[in-house]
Amino acid sequence: MMADTNTATRHPARLAATVVAAVFLLLGIVGFIPGATTDYEGMTFAGHESTAMLLGVFHVSILHNIVHLLFGVVGLVMARSVSGARSFLIGGGAVYLVLWLYGLVIDHDSAANFVPVNGADNWLHLFLGVGMVALGLFLREARSAHRTD
Repeated sequence: MMADTNTATRHPARLAATVVAAVFLLLGIVGFIPGATTDYEGMTFAGHESTAMLLGVFHVSILHNIVHLLFGVVGLVMARSVSGARSFLIGGGAVYLVLWLYGLVIDHDSAANFVPVNGADNWLHLFLGVGMVALGLFLREARSAHRTD
């Protein structure tokens, strides 16, 4: 019996992964826009010396923005299947939880802060990590093929 491709296309995990990936792409692009990124002239390739702030709140660097762009592209590719979408959400969430822990233990003014991160980034990484893992875990099963919309 063939799977209902409409049901697979509309699966909530695929939708969630697509939205999350699109937000990462958007943030990666906005990170390179002067004005949306304050102190744009102070952006470095990597490291805590970067003074650029996305939306005036989150430290960013060229590397940080590139990572957002790549994360978004990977998410869009993985969202093409339910299992890929869930893997992106859970795996990506785990990466952000590790990044949150990393931001807690490093000195933000040290060379170890190559991302760069600040307190606002740490809170965002915790929220993203928990949210993505939760979405991946709770958006498990496809809707029943017998259900009519």
